[in-house]
Amino acid sequence: MSIDGNNEDLVDKTKAYYDSDDAQQFYYWLWGGEDLHLGIYERKDESIRDASRKTVMRMASLLPKLDADTRVLDLGGGFSGSARALAGEFGCSVTVLNLSERENERGRRMNKERGLDHLITVYDGNFEEVPFEDDRFDVVWSQDAFLHSGDRKRVLAEAVRVLAPGGHLVFTDPMMTDDCPKDVLQPIFDRIHLSSLGSPGFYRKAAEEVKLTLCEYVDLDPHLPMHYQRVLEETERNEARIKGEISEEYIENMKKGLRYWIEGGRNGYLTWGIFLFRK
Repeated sequence: MSIDGNNEDLVDKTKAYYDSDDAQQFYYWLWGGEDLHLGIYERKDESIRDASRKTVMRMASLLPKLDADTRVLDLGGGFSGSARALAGEFGCSVTVLNLSERENERGRRMNKERGLDHLITVYDGNFEEVPFEDDRFDVVWSQDAFLHSGDRKRVLAEAVRVLAPGGHLVFTDPMMTDDCPKDVLQPIFDRIHLSSLGSPGFYRKAAEEVKLTLCEYVDLDPHLPMHYQRVLEETERNEARIKGEISEEYIENMKKGLRYWIEGGRNGYLTWGIFLFRK
């Protein structure tokens, strides 16, 4: 997956964004506090936190085994919310590899507060260069993180490398549809410093090239615009409270960006779902 500009520069920009004071405050206070990914909604007014946790449990339900013997690697794990859910619910050991050092500091603190730090280890790092040996993990897990990579094929190849034979890759990612017209998503690409998103067809083909077998794809298309709408509503509802904590420029840019995602989803240019592959 090609991008405009240098891939190392993209990694630096992504890290700088998520390490910023504004992003730290926004994602913690307005995006649910545990997770930085999209949710599955039963109601239009459902809390972002509850909807996000439903995504974790839906993904977990697709895996044939999750127990104390399961070794999980979470790529791009944010505040380690999914790791805490998996460790707490199933007792599995989870390794988190995440780019933002500040997110990782908060995640480690929350893991300890929940009494789960003995099951969760958090590493600072880039999922295009996974710092672990071959065949180490039973499950590679990721939620809405691969879109930030300028080389998604490489990310999939790294996931395959560290998966044990018979292991599973399960992930979600906001994607453009396979038939998305050219340039309609340019405002989104500009915000995340990329020239494209992945698509369902791209991931199927790229996974096949690295010898992954598709087990299941769960289409969750309607939940993408609903999630971004909920984040926008919470942002607008809490604007007076967060004034002074998060810069006005950041909030205005965020609201503009959220509307791009909502529009793209409602117009049928964006999609979202869960992929399950086996090595």
